[in-house]
Amino acid sequence: MLVQEKTATTLGNDKKRTIVFENGQHWLENIFYPMEECPASSLNIIGKPLIVYNIEKLLLGHKQIDHIMLPEGFSETGDMVQNNFPFIQIDEYKSGSILTQDESLTVPLNSVVIKSKPDNHIIRFLVYPWDVLKAIHDILEVEVTETIVSKNASVAESSIVKGPCIIEEGAIVDDFTKIIGPTYIAKNSRVGTSSLVRNCMIGKDSSIGFGCEVGRTFLVGKDIISHHNVILDSIIGYDNWFGGFVGTTNVLLNKETVKYKLGNMLVSTGLTHFGSVIGYNCAIGAGVIILPGRFVPPNSTIQAGTVFSNSTAISFTPKATS
Repeated sequence: MLVQEKTATTLGNDKKRTIVFENGQHWLENIFYPMEECPASSLNIIGKPLIVYNIEKLLLGHKQIDHIMLPEGFSETGDMVQNNFPFIQIDEYKSGSILTQDESLTVPLNSVVIKSKPDNHIIRFLVYPWDVLKAIHDILEVEVTETIVSKNASVAESSIVKGPCIIEEGAIVDDFTKIIGPTYIAKNSRVGTSSLVRNCMIGKDSSIGFGCEVGRTFLVGKDIISHHNVILDSIIGYDNWFGGFVGTTNVLLNKETVKYKLGNMLVSTGLTHFGSVIGYNCAIGAGVIILPGRFVPPNSTIQAGTVFSNSTAISFTPKATS
């Protein structure tokens, strides 16, 4: 079992400030986007690629960082980092290269950096899907501390925005809708009439239909949630379509911790509330009920009226971020 949290300390004052991103094993394959190089480059956090978000947070505490090293083979990620941080030198290194601790700060690619206090950060490993969901909730608490509505967003007068929320440009919040924060709604997304959205991160170009409840959930982006859906404690990958009256159940009847299938293993999430993990580009038919802790493989089609359980789950092995 990998350690899932550690604290990054201040870099030395006299040595060159270098961040070394390293590979790490994870169980996040086939969830967020097709053709992803790694979670660090494909996953968007508050509208930014995860690795960009992480570097920004580290720079707040370590302003003299001028060098970033990525594992060999991450050229696309390197180009993206260079475009966002042109003042930083980007290099690749081969497996087995050694840098002493006082020269560098090592950060797993599959991690998120959360600022806890000045010059101190929590580096939280993202190994399992529920790690991502926990991190999303923590990021919302840290990043969404006041209500900011873009002047180019449309929020109906009859809607209620309660608690800190960020609503980006092009977003639409229809009549009689309630948004409870902390919640982030990205560009060009829509929340339909009489829906309730609470403690969520909604990726761009997503649409939530009439009369839905979406709670404590991460929509990656371009997700279409039709009318009268209840989506709770779930991760919804990119470009999914939900018919009406779909539910992701999030609590077991015996109220025990929810289990999740990893390969041939059934492991405890440690959570009593955990819904579904739905891979990218899926079509979920009307009236589908997905039981707690289920993974829907990418490119899946679930016929209307199905109760989705372990019998249709996919098995796969953990993938390193290389």
